[in-house]
Amino acid sequence: MLKIAIPNKGRLSESTLDLFRKAGLKVETTPERKLYATALDKTLQILFLRADDIPEFVQDGVADLGITGKDIIQESGRAVHEVMDLQFGYCRLVVAVPEHSGWKSIDDIPSGARVATSFPNLTERFFHAAAKAVRVVEVSGATELTPHIGVADLITDLVSSGSTLAMNNLRELATIQPSTARVIANPKAWGTPSTRALMEPLIASLESVVAARGKRYLMANVPRRNLEEVRRILPGISGPTIMDILSHPDIVAAHAVVDEGALFDIVNRLKAIGATGVLVLPIERLVP
Repeated sequence: MLKIAIPNKGRLSESTLDLFRKAGLKVETTPERKLYATALDKTLQILFLRADDIPEFVQDGVADLGITGKDIIQESGRAVHEVMDLQFGYCRLVVAVPEHSGWKSIDDIPSGARVATSFPNLTERFFHAAAKAVRVVEVSGATELTPHIGVADLITDLVSSGSTLAMNNLRELATIQPSTARVIANPKAWGTPSTRALMEPLIASLESVVAARGKRYLMANVPRRNLEEVRRILPGISGPTIMDILSHPDIVAAHAVVDEGALFDIVNRLKAIGATGVLVLPIERLVP
């Protein structure tokens, strides 16, 4: 049985379960979120663990695969093989200083400054590379409050929009590490052909969901005489699929996968050349 560890709570948990659902991996969960569940006719065991613990469990072989943040992987320093970027859970580990500090760059930070963080390893490496002798103060939460209660002079913390920093009168000074959710594998398991053969269909399923993000399936009836314009408007993955409409020989059905961000322009261009019956559908999986 293949074992994969996923976050039991926090910013990555629900997105991971949604990813599994779209990939066709039905996971039986309960309100109290048990330690493990099964999927794929009980050939896949899912372990619900703390996101911070997943790199260690994967390194030690308790799980063959794991899903956690890039920031956590880098902070842990565990020997794992990174398989793929799942492209969700985006955030950044940043250096932030009080608005009143007057510091405009890392160069302005004085030696001996206290830096509060939940990521001591990444923080120490960053400031060492910047040739700054700071004192790292490890905290487990509420990092943004530490400069205001005298615990630290500045912080490093995860941000997405930056609104929490602004609410606490902190200003971003530099980015240490961008992060998204990643699939990681135990190096020994990844290098074993029989185990790798079990992993690859699962990885392919997850990749198909990632590939479908930001894509839509578009269908439209267009005049046959305008096919060259349709080809320019709907490049798709390998060009639009064109199908005859039996009751209207002068009209064809054009189907294509398009970028969601381009839909407004595409639909209007199609209408301008006489398209009718335009239909746009979501895509959950896209297998190349």
